[in-house]
Amino acid sequence: MTAAPDNTQETYSGRLLAFTIPTRHARGRLVRLDATLDEILTAHDYPPPIKHLLAEALVLAVLMGGLVKDDGSQVTMQAQTEAGAVSLLVCDYKGGELRGYVEFDATRLAELGVNPSLFALFGKGSLAITFDLASGKGRYQGIVPLEGDSLAEACERYFYQSEQVPTLIRCAVRTDADGVRAAGLLVQHLPEGEEGRERLHAKLDHPEWEHVAILAGSLRHDELLDPALSLEAIAWRLFHEEDEVRIQHGAAIARGCRCTVEHYRDVLARFPEEQRVEMRDENGIVLVDCAFCSKQFGIEI
Repeated sequence: MTAAPDNTQETYSGRLLAFTIPTRHARGRLVRLDATLDEILTAHDYPPPIKHLLAEALVLAVLMGGLVKDDGSQVTMQAQTEAGAVSLLVCDYKGGELRGYVEFDATRLAELGVNPSLFALFGKGSLAITFDLASGKGRYQGIVPLEGDSLAEACERYFYQSEQVPTLIRCAVRTDADGVRAAGLLVQHLPEGEEGRERLHAKLDHPEWEHVAILAGSLRHDELLDPALSLEAIAWRLFHEEDEVRIQHGAAIARGCRCTVEHYRDVLARFPEEQRVEMRDENGIVLVDCAFCSKQFGIEI
């Protein structure tokens, strides 16, 4: 019997939705961002191409971060190059807390036009994805070239190359009168349907995965971004013919910049006194800028 979404709680935005398809040995994540996305993007005066790029990256950070079950674990995505208009993009997601920022050359960006390609933005860049697992379970990282038409394609390549996990990712970003909106879907095939087990022998041409990928790939951008269409309804539309679809509501998402005076004071305390002396201004204050939220802190230490 196919399980319909739980209509007592529907998710439209600002919360991660997880689902599994047991008979197909597949799992997925869905997310739609609005208020949190606006809060992060408006912390800096980003031009439209950078807003679009960062919006996609933030969606990807949530989708990948939602794959990690352990509380306190963090997923960080960092893209950089020395030759592109964008020199650095960083996003991380930890237990519902999301943050990100972009460093770019405004002059070089203006020369690229209104809709630059990923290659135009980064040139021959690289994408590093890092999983910092809680409870002493370690840290692992994969690095792939920034190739293809989008960051989503680069993330798919990461899962294929670094984890050998067949993965499909779809991201949609739109700018309208209400600002920038972004949403995404991630679907993976896992052998025997067991999350967290050894996955190195997953076959990329497995018939179960081909079936799931065809269904997931039929999702349109306007469906992902439709504010009237719940995430549960999207999962139901895609996979309603399966024997069972299990829905699990994930964490609510908020901007999670962890900058505080106490945090920076602790960081500065680790520097030798002679270096702290060099950092102080004429009033004995160390000025610290947070790149994530564009705030400046005056630390007396």
